[in-house]
Amino acid sequence: MSDATQPTSAAAKVPHAKPGFIRRYIFSIDHKVIGLQYALSAMVFLLFGFSLMMLMRWQLAFPGKPLPFLGRFFPDTAMSDGVMLPEFYNQLGAMHGTIMVFLGVVPLAVGGFGNYLVPLMVGAPDMAFPRLNAASFWSFFLGGVGMLASFAMPGGAAQSGWTAYAPLSVIAGPGQTVWLLAMIFLITSSLLGSVNFIVTIAQLRTKGMGFWRLPFFVHAQLVTAFLLLLAFPPLEAAAVLQLMDRVAGTSFFLPSGLVISGDKLQVAGGGSPLLWQHLFWFLAHPEVYVLILPAIGIVAEIVANNTRKPLWGYALMVKATVVLGFLSFIVWAHHMFMTGMGTAMSTFFQATTMIISVPSVILLTCLFMSLWGAAIRFTVPMLFALAFLPMFGIGGLTGLPLGLTASDIHLHDTYYVIGHFHYVVAPGTLMALFAGVYHWYPKVTGKQMNALLGRIHFVGTFVFLNGVFLPMFGMGMMGVSRRLYDPTQYAHGLAVQPLNVVISTCAWLLAVCQLPFIINVFVSLFGKRVEENPWRATTLEWSAPSPPPHGNFAAPVEVHRAPYEYSVPGAAADFSPQAAEPAAALAEGLSV
Repeated sequence: MSDATQPTSAAAKVPHAKPGFIRRYIFSIDHKVIGLQYALSAMVFLLFGFSLMMLMRWQLAFPGKPLPFLGRFFPDTAMSDGVMLPEFYNQLGAMHGTIMVFLGVVPLAVGGFGNYLVPLMVGAPDMAFPRLNAASFWSFFLGGVGMLASFAMPGGAAQSGWTAYAPLSVIAGPGQTVWLLAMIFLITSSLLGSVNFIVTIAQLRTKGMGFWRLPFFVHAQLVTAFLLLLAFPPLEAAAVLQLMDRVAGTSFFLPSGLVISGDKLQVAGGGSPLLWQHLFWFLAHPEVYVLILPAIGIVAEIVANNTRKPLWGYALMVKATVVLGFLSFIVWAHHMFMTGMGTAMSTFFQATTMIISVPSVILLTCLFMSLWGAAIRFTVPMLFALAFLPMFGIGGLTGLPLGLTASDIHLHDTYYVIGHFHYVVAPGTLMALFAGVYHWYPKVTGKQMNALLGRIHFVGTFVFLNGVFLPMFGMGMMGVSRRLYDPTQYAHGLAVQPLNVVISTCAWLLAVCQLPFIINVFVSLFGKRVEENPWRATTLEWSAPSPPPHGNFAAPVEVHRAPYEYSVPGAAADFSPQAAEPAAALAEGLSV
C-alpha cells in the first residue's frame, strides 16, 4: 500500500465510540427505540386516563357519596369531605377524553406500532428523517407532560370538555391555556411524524417491494399519515386562535353581547363559536379513522397469519382504505346537526355519512371472509383480533342513527354517543392494540408472552369492556345526557341509575383484569428466547433478527413475492417469506 493511501490522521485510526445509555435509549434516533418510547409513554398515559374515568364512575354510580380511601388525598378544590365537586368532575371528563385520544391510542397505534414496524416491513434501515422522528417524540412527550401539569394550575385543569367548545373554553380558567399549549405540541408531533411516514414508505422501500407487495398494515399507516398531515393543521390554527382569544384580547370565537354572571363581556365581538366547532370536527372526524385504520392494519396481519391463508380481497381493502380516508374529510358536520344548519347542508352531510359506511363495511367483510374455510390458530393475538371484528361492527352500526338528522335530535349528547364512540375505540381499537402487543412482542424482545396469562387477560377484558359500554345504549335511548354530574337529579336518569352502578362495577373489574397483562409484559422479559419467526409469518419484519439490530437487517433484503403467501398448493411448508429467494424457496419446498 502506498503512502498516499494510508490514513493521514490519528483520528482516522480510532474506532467510533459506541453511544452511551442516554444517547442510545433516551435521545435516540433509532426508529425502534423511538417506537418503544412512544408505546411505553402512551400506555402510561392510557393508564392515567383510565384512572380518571374510574374516579368519574364513582360519582356517577354513587352521586354525593364520599370517595372511599382516596378522598382525603385530593385538594379542597377537588373534594369536599371526600365528595367530588362538580368542577373537578368536569376536569376529569375533559382530561380523560383528551388523554385517551391524543396521548394514548393515537401515539400507541401510529407512534408506537408505526414507528417500530413500518421501516422493518418495507425493508428500510430506519425512518427517512431520524432526527425529525426524535423531535416528533419529544414534542409529543412535552405536550403530554404539560397536559398532566395543568392539574396543578389555579382552578385545576381544563374543564370545557375534550372538544373545548367556545365560548365556554375561552372564558375558562388558566388550565385551558395550558391545554391549548399542550395541544399545539401534540399536533406538531403528529405533523412531523406524518411527513416521516409518507417519505419513508414512498422512498425507502427495499428492492422488489412494490406498492402491491406492501403489507396491509403499511397501507393503513400511509393513509393515516395523510389524514394527520391534512386534518391536523386546521385544529392547530384553531388552537392558536383560541389562545389569542384568551391571552391577547382577540375575539375569533367570542360573539358580540356575551353576558357572563350578569356582566357584559367587553370584547370587540363578531367572533363565531361555530367556527371553532367546524375547525375542531374537521380534524376530529378524520381522527376517528386515525384511531381505527392502524387497528384494522394490525388485525389484518394477525388474521392472515393465523388463518394460514392470504387476506381475502387484499387489493379491495387497500382501495377501500384510500376511499375511506378521502370521505372522512366531508362528513365532519354530522356532529353539528343541532347547531341550526340548513336542511340542504344537513342532508349533504347525512348522505356522506351513509356513504362512508360502505368502505368500512368492505374492510370488515374482507376480514370476515378471510376466516371462511381457514384452519384458524386460536393464539392469544388471534383471540383479540377476532374480538375486534364484532366490536368494530357494533361501533359502526350504532353510528348510523347519529348520522341521520331525525334520530340524532333525540340521541345527540346522550350516553348513546359515548357507547357508539367507545365501541369503535375501546372494545374496537384497544382490542386490536392488545393483539398487536402479543403478536410482535417476540420481534421486539426475542421472548414470548405467557399464553395462559394472555387468555385470562382476554376473557376479562372482553367481558367487562362490553359490561361498561353496552348498557350505555339503553341509557342514551332513555335520554340521559352524557355530561351530567348527578344523573339522579332527573326522573329519567333516576329510572336507569342501576345501569350506572353496573357500568362502574364493570369498569373497576376491567382495571383489575389489566394486571395479568402488565405482569405478563414485564415477567416475559426474563423468559427463554424463542425462534426469530415463532408465528411462521411471511412479512418482511420477521426476516430481521429478534430484536432487530441498528440498521434492522444483517444484510440488504430483497422482496420476491406478495405479502401473504400462505398455504400455497404444492408447497412443503405453509408459508413463503417475502424475502426468501426463489431458488432457496424451491430448495426448501416453499412456494415461489
